[in-house]
Amino acid sequence: MTDDKNIAKTITIDQTPAEVFAAINNVRAWWPGEFDGPTEKLGDEFTYRYKEVHYSKQRITESIPGKKVTWLVVDSRLNFLADKGEWNGTTITFEIARKGGKTEMRFTHVGLVPARECYGVCSNAWGSIVEGLRKLIVTGRAQPNASLG
Repeated sequence: MTDDKNIAKTITIDQTPAEVFAAINNVRAWWPGEFDGPTEKLGDEFTYRYKEVHYSKQRITESIPGKKVTWLVVDSRLNFLADKGEWNGTTITFEIARKGGKTEMRFTHVGLVPARECYGVCSNAWGSIVEGLRKLIVTGRAQPNASLG
């Protein structure tokens, strides 16, 4: 699912906002690839690599327990794109809210819009990655073999 401008995925689960927040911050357990650096608190910076295809560096710019996490992509190199730095300056947000006795988590990659080359491929990949996050939240078990779709 996408909204008008950005890639967005929403999941609804039985777990609490605190459990969802903890799972989001445990990035290594749901986003397949290699990480370097801390991924848990405001100001943390971490790099992500997936094979020789994707490199990005994120900074946590917002961290509100049980409510929201925002990453700013400060550097990127996606080797399958003409503009390898297409993610630079985009933000990745996770908004958490309690709704009707369940918890809703809305993922949005702000700035990754239909005019961008990565939009289609990245939308599919983010769908698989967010599904890995959903499985982590629901089962409490890491999804190290998740596919990027």
